[in-house]
Amino acid sequence: MTEIPRDTLQEQTFYEQVGGEATFRRLVHRFYEGVAGDELLRPMYPEEDLGPAEERFALFLMQYWGGPRTYSDHRGHPRLRMRHAPFRVDRAAHDAWLAHMRVALDELGLAPEHERQLWDYLTYAAASTGSGVCGAPGESGR
Repeated sequence: MTEIPRDTLQEQTFYEQVGGEATFRRLVHRFYEGVAGDELLRPMYPEEDLGPAEERFALFLMQYWGGPRTYSDHRGHPRLRMRHAPFRVDRAAHDAWLAHMRVALDELGLAPEHERQLWDYLTYAAASTGSGVCGAPGESGR
């Protein structure tokens, strides 16, 4: 039996470990299903159809976690703080965003270590974007 040298093996990205594009699309789709019916959050997304925001957020998360660079190829640097700056999001909106994300994440049924890693990132991102809401509500596709 021939041994493969350790440095020739590529480690899987988090994106690959959790199921790739399908997993992130399910997460984001379920999240936006919650947003669509939320009286507090829905008005922050002025587009009639949440589809464009859903697509942007899915592409961003996929790229962040090691998937294709489609987000940056089409939109440039994420500039999350800048994209979220126009939106004043109070604690209630922040908490509502996280509540919808929690439901979406729980429904994925990820391994506990992956769930914890993704949740840690989402709570950090929600607090650090300056607005507490990812997906850049109100973006007109700039």
